[in-house]
Amino acid sequence: MTVTMIDSAASMRALVDTAPDQWPAAVRRLWEPMGGMYSFVPGGPDLAVVHAQNFGVGVSAPRGQLRAAVESLEQADAWGRIERALADGLGDLAAANPHVTVPDLTVLLVLGDPANTHFMDEIRGLSAFGGISGFIAITVWPTEEVLGRLEGIALHELHHNVRYSPGGVVWNPQTVTVGEHVVAEGLADLFAVESQGQRGLTHFVSEATRNSDDVLRRVVEGLGVTGMQDFAAWVLGDSSARLFGSTPVGLPTGAGYAAGARIVQAYLDVTGQDAAANVTTPASEILAVALPQLGLGTQRS
Repeated sequence: MTVTMIDSAASMRALVDTAPDQWPAAVRRLWEPMGGMYSFVPGGPDLAVVHAQNFGVGVSAPRGQLRAAVESLEQADAWGRIERALADGLGDLAAANPHVTVPDLTVLLVLGDPANTHFMDEIRGLSAFGGISGFIAITVWPTEEVLGRLEGIALHELHHNVRYSPGGVVWNPQTVTVGEHVVAEGLADLFAVESQGQRGLTHFVSEATRNSDDVLRRVVEGLGVTGMQDFAAWVLGDSSARLFGSTPVGLPTGAGYAAGARIVQAYLDVTGQDAAANVTTPASEILAVALPQLGLGTQRS
């Protein structure tokens, strides 16, 4: 098990001096080591588009602001902290699941777009993806809040990565349910909590959302929804649904994370296990145990 942290600091410093007409090419070079993440796309995607879709910093960002942000990440030892957290997390997951595929990882840390209000205000400087085995992409703006929980962010994505590695849970975009996504987010947050305490919890989810029984009940109503095209509203909330062109369902930002954490915690309380040991536990099994404990009957995922 190895963790390869891409030296994106050097690439992002190079962006500071990149002319606008050369910006897309520079961004593609930044993302090039992650090309294998998209091997399922015939011919591969345009990595400059991938960067933008991940809220990556844009060409209009003031260069001084970009330079200062890179320096903030370097001063916080962001690359080293993420690499160490992932190495420790891989060891924990391997020990708890001897028969599970624990992949080697390639990890990219990039700056997000400070001009994007949804990225900065709604999801508070964080967009990350670890759902494809062997690759994790983390997009951040280095606020104090984000810098304080870099390890938690990395561990959250690591749990997803192992869950969806060969021999784990199969994510079929056409048939996967909201229930699977919600359970996965809850497991990932609680896995991060196991080593990081409250800093493991996804920070763009408010305490009010986490503690709301109305939010929990509403998310549970959508657990059986299938097909990724409708997931944004149920998991990320209405603001993200509007951004991605899907239909809002009356939920605040991060509702699926909040509900997932409560559901998974109920399951762990009953079983006496931890999130590390349940990295490949089917969502249907977790829901069958947890929902009655929460007074919500049963719900198939």
